[in-house]
Amino acid sequence: MLRNFLAIICGGILGMALNLGLIELNMSFFPMSPGLDQNKPEDFNTYVSTLPASAFILVLAAHLGQSFVGGWIAARLGASRPMLLAMIIGILTLTGAIMMTLMTPGAPAWLAVELPLCLVVAWAAGRIEQKRRAEKDAAEHADDETGEAETEKSEEAPPIMPAEDA
Repeated sequence: MLRNFLAIICGGILGMALNLGLIELNMSFFPMSPGLDQNKPEDFNTYVSTLPASAFILVLAAHLGQSFVGGWIAARLGASRPMLLAMIIGILTLTGAIMMTLMTPGAPAWLAVELPLCLVVAWAAGRIEQKRRAEKDAAEHADDETGEAETEKSEEAPPIMPAEDA
């Protein structure tokens, strides 16, 4: 339980770090006008309304990247239930994306397409980890069966060798 909780924390933090990095990269491509403060909602909305639609591609990638990478990290680090852990990150990302959509009325309407995709990419991250674990379990099971067969063989009496005629 503690390991799963810590996995969610790590996935959330690392996913947010990716999101922040991509948003900062986007702001270097499309800098704010001098005199505008991104911490003031009205200034930020003015900035957003001046951005071309292409500027929102990286925003979309940032949010979906947070959901996918954060979800995969949580699923990978968790002790059990990788899909649940990934989906928790997806839901948290979706919550943040909804808040940002409501707070930035200048954003293009097509950006709302990211809202359901936050859950889809989190599901994909959880599925990747589920498959990895299933393959690992299958390989371990195959190794166990091979080991048992070799043990049974070694416990048998050694073959009788024909005596050599002198």
